[in-house]
Amino acid sequence: MTKESITGKTSKALVWIILLLVLLGLGGYGVTNFGGGVTSIGSVGNTDIDIRDYQRALTQELRALEAQEGRPVTLAEANATRGLSAQVQQRLITSAALDNETARLGISVSDETVRNDILDIPSFRGLDGKFDRETYRRALGQIGLKEAEYEAVVRRETARTLLQGAVLSGIKAPDILTKTFLDYAGERRNFTWIRLGQNNLSTPIPEPTDADLKAYYQSHTPDFTLPEMKRISYVWITPEMIQDQIPADEARLKEVYDSRINEFMVPEKRVVERLVFPTEEDARAAMSELESGETSFEDLVKKRGLSLNDISLGAVTRDQIGSEAADAVFALQAPGLAGLLPSSLGPAIFRVTSIQPADETTFEEARPQLLTEYQLDQARRKIDTLIPDIEDLLAGGATLEDIAKETDMRSGTIDWWDGLGDGIADYEAFRKAALAVNKGDFPEVESLEDGGAFAMQLEEILPPRLDDFENVKSKVIAGWENLQVETALQAMAEELAPLFANGADMSARGLTVTEEKDITRSDFIEGTPQTFLPTVFKMDKGEVKSVKGFGSVLLVRLDDILPPDPDNPIVPQLQQALDTQLRQSMAQDVFSAYVVALENEAGIQLNSAAINAVNAQFP
Repeated sequence: MTKESITGKTSKALVWIILLLVLLGLGGYGVTNFGGGVTSIGSVGNTDIDIRDYQRALTQELRALEAQEGRPVTLAEANATRGLSAQVQQRLITSAALDNETARLGISVSDETVRNDILDIPSFRGLDGKFDRETYRRALGQIGLKEAEYEAVVRRETARTLLQGAVLSGIKAPDILTKTFLDYAGERRNFTWIRLGQNNLSTPIPEPTDADLKAYYQSHTPDFTLPEMKRISYVWITPEMIQDQIPADEARLKEVYDSRINEFMVPEKRVVERLVFPTEEDARAAMSELESGETSFEDLVKKRGLSLNDISLGAVTRDQIGSEAADAVFALQAPGLAGLLPSSLGPAIFRVTSIQPADETTFEEARPQLLTEYQLDQARRKIDTLIPDIEDLLAGGATLEDIAKETDMRSGTIDWWDGLGDGIADYEAFRKAALAVNKGDFPEVESLEDGGAFAMQLEEILPPRLDDFENVKSKVIAGWENLQVETALQAMAEELAPLFANGADMSARGLTVTEEKDITRSDFIEGTPQTFLPTVFKMDKGEVKSVKGFGSVLLVRLDDILPPDPDNPIVPQLQQALDTQLRQSMAQDVFSAYVVALENEAGIQLNSAAINAVNAQFP
């Protein structure tokens, strides 16, 4: 068995690039001696699980989790919420079980294969794009590995890949299984439906009484219950808050205006087409045909074997079009032919298709915009210089209220929940910090997306609570009215259902009837709720059902159930996708079972003391 029969050159390089990046990312986290020569946390059969691999894997997972959460995460927290240590141990046990089996089967990788794998890794290449021995040694030195150690890692991983490929290479999803899923995913429905809305009711909905509203409010408390909130006090500052403190610098504004003159002084442009001819005689003959109406400009272009795109000059200024034709082209008051004119390529017929007038903004007109930009830029710079002082004040024991008094920062309090997006909660940085803040956390200065800054502290957790009736009265009224409408429409739907099932003419009752053909599960019917199509696909042929949605009731009758359309080009694609998905799912299950069998057969031994020693190194 050769490696090339299992995996391609590109995939090999990708595997080792990822492996190298992981090892580089864990540089500096070397493992000390855990109690007199302990080098492993356990073994599977005759294969040890290196203690350094365990520590590196833990470090990698913690870093990934911290990047995801946007805050420091302790190993204890990760174990409590995700069982991180156990996950890492199981992954290393799986690798060790495969390494043990490759050794037992005698699967090995040649030195040439290892060499080629390493040569394929871009991280080991020099400026000339070729493998560089010094770059290779330096990269390994940063993670405390010798060449022989790294090459052993590559050798084991390659052998492991060979074994995995051999186990999974023959797996194929049964045709009947693929067909069953295809029939489910691709089958079609023909159905007819009508929408019953408030305008179809013969009797209008009465005005609600206070008793009606209070009863609805009490019976629908989940709709009016506030979520758990964090009451957060904060101080913040944005460039807009202090921009008025920045005085105007007229010289600087004029300098900026001059540097951006092309933005403020946009010359007139014209979209021009230029049809060039080889000789003056050919050009004059073509122009005569145009003037006499014998042909069109488009036909002339086609006769030359060109397209309009080929002869388009785009939007050009007077200077860009050339002095020989500029006067005539820019003399036109409206789009049209500019005439037969000389050009750098020879005699040509010019046509203007669009005129873009000049857009000139004087310094006085641009000054308000420039001043605002200047003030905001200077305000951001000022905030940057304030942040160290604010951090010093906080470190010295100043409260947020003190910060607001002694600086330009403003204080506030917000009852925040994940979903609130008003005021300071409109900033992603604030929402991220609010999600992570806990009681007793020390306020820290953090940056806002617009160059501002803030600091916060959690005052208390507000449990879910029913909002006051007066605060949500408008929502109560809307909910009560929708309920009355839906109840009345549902009664109307039940009355019409037998008639609809028997094919009665609904249009005679003023209802709009819509027929749908060849609808699949993945389709979407505009104006219908998400439950509409799932309901249709659960119905029997000839059955009628009603579906609530968007303040209306939909009455639907299933007319026919059809298999997947063999002439639809999407069906073969769907079949291939299903076959691939099923094969991959089966392969994963088979491989998982295979690994469990290897582990059980070889036996697993874990050194709890070594594992605890590694875990103790993490905060």
